[in-house]
Amino acid sequence: MKAQKLVEVHRGPFEEGEHWGHAVICDGAGDVVEAWGDPEAVILPRSSSKMIQALPLFESGAGANLTTQQWAFACASHNGAPLHRDMARLWLKDLGLGDDDLRCGTQVPMSRKVADDMIRAGETPCQVHNNCSGKHCGFLMLSQHLGAGPEYVEPDHPVQRAVRDAHEHVTGMTSPGYGIDGCSAPNFATTMTGLAAAMGRFAAARSDGDGRERAMHALTRAMAAHPEYVAGEGRACTELMRAMDHKVAVKTGAEAVYVAIVPELQRGIAVKILDGGTRASEAVITALLVRLGVLQADHPVARRYMEGPIRNWRGVETGGLRTVAALRS
Repeated sequence: MKAQKLVEVHRGPFEEGEHWGHAVICDGAGDVVEAWGDPEAVILPRSSSKMIQALPLFESGAGANLTTQQWAFACASHNGAPLHRDMARLWLKDLGLGDDDLRCGTQVPMSRKVADDMIRAGETPCQVHNNCSGKHCGFLMLSQHLGAGPEYVEPDHPVQRAVRDAHEHVTGMTSPGYGIDGCSAPNFATTMTGLAAAMGRFAAARSDGDGRERAMHALTRAMAAHPEYVAGEGRACTELMRAMDHKVAVKTGAEAVYVAIVPELQRGIAVKILDGGTRASEAVITALLVRLGVLQADHPVARRYMEGPIRNWRGVETGGLRTVAALRS
């Protein structure tokens, strides 16, 4: 099966563009419930897999004293706002480390306002501003716990071997390989079904289960409880989790990947838009959350991400988005 058209872009009465991709919903056992496009398409999950990458830290016991905010931050693709920067700096300080020990690279904050404020204050971006700095603080903590070396992003490093083992266990398949992510860590490939199955297993995880289940349960709740640490103000992840009363965890990844973990229904969702258009992945994940009944279709946040509107530089509404009927019926 090939990719399927999932989103239409309209300008006035004309369909001006299309976004094609794949989407899969799995249950708590990892079985496919519904699928659009090709459920066996191989993808790189990018940052949508950060809760998987955080599993070895939780299971090792190294993070036993971390707060729920820190666990959410370990799964974050954040804005680089002051609360994110300060969280990273405090975590590094507690480890006896500093910005130079990170391997994620320096990044201008994703928030335009924060970046502008830094320019006005004469401040220079650091690695703590990188949207992946929370994940990397977690990697450093695990590396210290394992007594491993400082180059924790190398694919053969004990940290990344542990991440790959966790990835393959929760996806239910051997990874066909990896690519190097924007933050320099390996990102292990899987299929659409593998990623949705992993999210389904996170959704079904119990607090009184085995070590891995307890880790999945705790990470899901931490993300949902602290959406401001997972992304930040003005971001879809944060706004969607708030709109669902902190009952669902959602996470974006680069190149238009999106996942959702729905504990009350024991459902996991994975979305991939082939052209990398984030507006389309946001529209599709929102539509599927509405389809599952955990987000109201008329909620202002749902309408904004599913429909737009698209405005020009004068603020005039010129068009909008429309998810295909197959996602809504």
